[in-house]
Amino acid sequence: MNRREFLKRSSFTTAAGMLAASGINLARAQSDQTYYMVSFLSGISYWADAFRGMQDAAEFLGVNAEYTGTPEYDTTAEVRVLEETIALDPAGILLTVIQADALQPTIDAAIDSGLPLVTFDADSPLSKRYAFLGTGNYYAGVIAARYVGPLAQGGQAAVVTVPSQNNLAQRTQGFLDTLAAEFPDVVSGDAFIVDNQNTSEQAATGLSALLQAEPNIKGVFSSNAQAAIGAAQALREAGLSDSVAHIGFDFDEGTLDLIDSGQLGATLAQGTWQMGFWGLMFAYMVRNSKIESVSDWQAAGISPLPPNVDTGVVVINKDNSRFWRAS
Repeated sequence: MNRREFLKRSSFTTAAGMLAASGINLARAQSDQTYYMVSFLSGISYWADAFRGMQDAAEFLGVNAEYTGTPEYDTTAEVRVLEETIALDPAGILLTVIQADALQPTIDAAIDSGLPLVTFDADSPLSKRYAFLGTGNYYAGVIAARYVGPLAQGGQAAVVTVPSQNNLAQRTQGFLDTLAAEFPDVVSGDAFIVDNQNTSEQAATGLSALLQAEPNIKGVFSSNAQAAIGAAQALREAGLSDSVAHIGFDFDEGTLDLIDSGQLGATLAQGTWQMGFWGLMFAYMVRNSKIESVSDWQAAGISPLPPNVDTGVVVINKDNSRFWRAS
């Protein structure tokens, strides 16, 4: 059984019990309901696993799932796409947030209009969104540090990331704090951060320059998929793939190839399928008035859903990478 089939079966069983307890008959599910996933950098492969989870939930519920977003890393563009999607009068929205403050007014307006909206992967925590499903990013950085720290003793550690992106900043902080607390002989900090601007090309260029300036770098944490690909290239071109501990974040076929060929030590895989599956389940339950945590959650002024759901990370390395190829 491959990874996706396992996730579907186990999650379907859990969801069936939840829906039965709420008196939902799937044979009478709302086939006219359409839910949207809205993203930024919409063409990257990272979102595919989340949307597969959403599609699996839609199949289970008998509703429709659509994917949209802006192909650019552009805050204004994502605000525009979200507003356009809201204008379609969808049954609900799953949104990943490029910039928390910029998206908050549109999110709040959607909630005020009665539209179920949950965020995933990257949040707008001060908005009125019903729930956020995603990685505990700070703790993910802790795990990365505990991988790099023992292998970079007495050296320096670089971080390849996008400092302005909130979820990536949290990963970086968890990494730096843990190195300082648990591996004090590993030097890191702001001087060792490379802004890859969400491209593998910038990751390669930036890390190459840092490696030349700081030849004692013994560890690298790449906090997003494009960073890992570019950083691996920089290490390979410098002849350092075998001597620098490198852990990435997220996965695709290219990342798995790097692991299997020894050019990347490991990567942290997020529960992206879970984000999509349970994100749609959450939106569906609100849309169809199946939340009964109290007699009237709206009048009580509370969220009907758990505000934060950590979908976790796991370490992919040579020993288990084949299971992700089967997803």
